[in-house]
Amino acid sequence: MKNTFGNNFAVTISGESHGGGICVIIDGVPSGIAIERSQIEDLLTLRRPAGKISTARQEGDSFTIMSGIFEGYTTGTPICISIPNSDTRSRDYEKTKDLPRPGHADYSGHIKYCGFEDYRGGGHFSGRITAGIVAAGAVAMAVLNKYGIYIGTHVAKCGGVLDRKLNERDLVGDICTLNTMSFPVLDNDSAIAMKDIIASAAKNLDSIGGITETAVVGVPAGVGEPFFDSLEGVISHGLFSVPGIKGVEFGSGFGFANMTGKDANDAFYMDGGVVKTYTNNNGGINGGISNGMPIVFRCAVKPTPSIMREQSTVNMRTKEDAKLTIEGRHDPAIIHRASIVITSVTAIAILDMLETRYGECLECLEGKCKK
Repeated sequence: MKNTFGNNFAVTISGESHGGGICVIIDGVPSGIAIERSQIEDLLTLRRPAGKISTARQEGDSFTIMSGIFEGYTTGTPICISIPNSDTRSRDYEKTKDLPRPGHADYSGHIKYCGFEDYRGGGHFSGRITAGIVAAGAVAMAVLNKYGIYIGTHVAKCGGVLDRKLNERDLVGDICTLNTMSFPVLDNDSAIAMKDIIASAAKNLDSIGGITETAVVGVPAGVGEPFFDSLEGVISHGLFSVPGIKGVEFGSGFGFANMTGKDANDAFYMDGGVVKTYTNNNGGINGGISNGMPIVFRCAVKPTPSIMREQSTVNMRTKEDAKLTIEGRHDPAIIHRASIVITSVTAIAILDMLETRYGECLECLEGKCKK
């Protein structure tokens, strides 16, 4: 059983939805990085529910930095952050503990942990645990931003409504805007339409999914491995830890199936001594290794499985068919809240791969290393 992601920059998470809280340990952080509480607070705020299109559960996400940051700077030793739970209603799950919720990990988790799992609110499988990922992502982003690497995610599609495309001429500007938005959609009219669709799904006791798009700017060429630790593979490994992510595509992704080589290839050119490509169909990665262009990928986010309609299930105690109507507080869509989690886990993966390439001396990225 493993709850750690990363090799050189490593993140370990623990906790349950209705347990005492969430804990994250972050190892491999370079020393001397300025970290303000507000950097972590701001990202946790973007993950929290807001308005009628989110769950009524309101966790304040107050946190304690237990170690690894002293007088505003990282010490180079493991950072431990504790985030207590404060708004739980465990009674909502007691009468249905033997009835696995369709689309959830209740049944598979019950088999894996031999019936000893914490079933309340999904236990360790809950999206609540992503608070630890976001806290770790805030630390990773502080490191990456220092070296000119920026990451942002928007809701590209929800309920058939499309957001505008990312501005290729000002990706950093779009990224900085997105990382201040609790509903990360760049076109205001699209945001209104998406919220209406989510609200309608909630009114119909249902839920809805969508597609996110993420851009990473500033990763130098040469990061990643050709096969088992390809850059796409490591990023995808992290992405599939985010509850609800069921598909990932880089660049043109499945669109390659309808293209010819002439159209799919990204032709090179020189720009002031820097190698660039005219197009970016490969999403900034060739042969599992970054080519210096923006890394772009999309994620398919499934509808929230907790819906208040009657569904068929089984009774794990009596071994009989059963019916289930889910109660409690749930999101009619998680895509807008998942966006900052996607950004955070991407930051963790990118920093881990950079440390694999350069070690903790990231000054090499700027050619300023004196060691």
